[in-house]
Amino acid sequence: MGLKTPDAPPVDPETFESLPLMERVRLMGVHWADYGFGSPKLFHIIYILKLAFLYIGVGFTLATLTSGVGMPWQVADWWNEPIVYQKFVLWTFLLETVGVAGSWGPLAGKFKPMTGGALFWLKPGTIRMPPWPGKVPGTDGFTRTSGDVLLYALLLVSFLVPIVLPGRPGAEVAAHFPADRGPLIDPVLMVAPLVLLVLLGLRDKVIFIAARAEQYGPAVLFFALVPLLPGGFIDMIVLLKLLIFSVWVGAGISKISRHFTLVIPPMISNAPFIPGKAIRRLHYRNVPSDLRPAPLASGIAHVLGTLVEIGTPLVLLLSGNWTLTLAAALLMILFHGFITSTFPLAVPMEWNLLFMFTTAVLFLGFPNHEGYAVWDATTWVVVAALVGLFLFPFLGNIRPDLVAFTPAMRQYAGNWASALWAFQPGAEDKLHQVVRPTRNQVVQLQEMGFPRINAEITMQQTIGWRSLHSQGRGLFSLLHHHVEDVDRATVREAEFACNSLVGFNFGDGHLHNHHLIAELQRRCAFAPGEFVVAWVESQPIHKGTQKYMVIDAAVGIVERGTWNVADCVKEQPWLPNGPVPLNVTWRRPGYTPPAQLAARAAGAQAEPEAQAAEAPDRAVR
Repeated sequence: MGLKTPDAPPVDPETFESLPLMERVRLMGVHWADYGFGSPKLFHIIYILKLAFLYIGVGFTLATLTSGVGMPWQVADWWNEPIVYQKFVLWTFLLETVGVAGSWGPLAGKFKPMTGGALFWLKPGTIRMPPWPGKVPGTDGFTRTSGDVLLYALLLVSFLVPIVLPGRPGAEVAAHFPADRGPLIDPVLMVAPLVLLVLLGLRDKVIFIAARAEQYGPAVLFFALVPLLPGGFIDMIVLLKLLIFSVWVGAGISKISRHFTLVIPPMISNAPFIPGKAIRRLHYRNVPSDLRPAPLASGIAHVLGTLVEIGTPLVLLLSGNWTLTLAAALLMILFHGFITSTFPLAVPMEWNLLFMFTTAVLFLGFPNHEGYAVWDATTWVVVAALVGLFLFPFLGNIRPDLVAFTPAMRQYAGNWASALWAFQPGAEDKLHQVVRPTRNQVVQLQEMGFPRINAEITMQQTIGWRSLHSQGRGLFSLLHHHVEDVDRATVREAEFACNSLVGFNFGDGHLHNHHLIAELQRRCAFAPGEFVVAWVESQPIHKGTQKYMVIDAAVGIVERGTWNVADCVKEQPWLPNGPVPLNVTWRRPGYTPPAQLAARAAGAQAEPEAQAAEAPDRAVR
């Protein structure tokens, strides 16, 4: 990998597209194991500069100069001033909502332009995604209106105002405010962002999820409630500790699954600063013949991952020993630093840096032994906060169809609602009819100077990445059954494709479920079989299966069923033993999968024609 030169897959561009689909997937998977995305280091430098200058530089400059706590370079004077922390949370919230934090840039499939977010959400006519279509008054429709644009613009202003305005004396705002601390943000200024975010979220769940409202929203709520809390400032600090504790523990619990081990190898392979292929290959059983996780990956996943993410926060929350608290805080800072260094594809860099800063401010700046422990706060406030903070992680792990994976705290868990899109040759171009400030990613790369075939190979690297995760094996199995001449189809990783259509994706399949496909059909008029989607829901924590559906854009949902996670985990990414077993539970009357029609035409034995409702346990391979 050079400064400007990527590590391209070692394939012949002239013959690449003529290879069978799963052979291309195998080549892309092996290349990912050795090089990750293979992006030029210039891309990573761009992200580092964005963090250094826009996020940290501008953020802390605004937070300090508008708060009277010292100059930006006088870190020792303000690092644990509560107003600086408040403003930095709001700054992060603002950047996420604008679209220049998580899911930004080339590693998220945004090439030209590198920003989605506001470019989509300030443009009438673009797609919006109501969370409950037809069920909440005033939210019908999937087209962004001028009113939506105005609401979004007001939300951005509501974030910026408390960042630039000076605070009020803390003792005037909150009871039990320490005499040696500076001001706090006026709690009244916290009301508008919360109200606008809820109103906008009911109109468009994409913006709500992009803003990371499930994590920054509670913090802003606690800033607003501080005058009403019986314990005042102490209650607020403890509530903020409980918030980050719930994120850590919720994420840790979600990783107790078969999926998470498969996340580690491709994540480490994508880390740009790991020297050579040898270290990357240690996390796979035997590159290139066996790309399943090696024991080392399992150890990292469930010791350095799950155990650390559950055990260390418990120490931070309950320890009254300064040395132990310091060690635990440093461990969590290193934990998020490691994730940042891998440059994961959703690139939640600002989120990880905020958690590093939060760990230092809350647990070292306001340690338990100085009166900021859970037992120092108002009991009913603590209980109410724990119930509220763990409600959605609990519900999201039991009923993942009801809760997006971010409010369910399943970040990095590998257990995601996911999809693959398959277009018949040329059909993908119909997406250019969608109103948006960008075009399909292959076209974006061509506009940057990539030859068409090189742009195509670059985008097919993302389906190789998906194949390295558990759900990829099931999704490719569905394509083999439901896509006519699958080897000639154009297959896209849905997270990336969705990014170019709605301005954001963070790995959440709920943003590109059947509702989005129906809207794309309304705008693009695909013919039957031209655009087929294999879509799967996250695995409930108490079950060993995942529910899937197959969508033909022109017809609607044509099949539902399940697969066993264990079957996916044990297979190679390129399915050398054929598709994994599928348990069909429903099929649209009159619909027959193309693979079955082809088998009949060839004189092969057809599978039983009985409806899935009559034989719900029927297995298809």
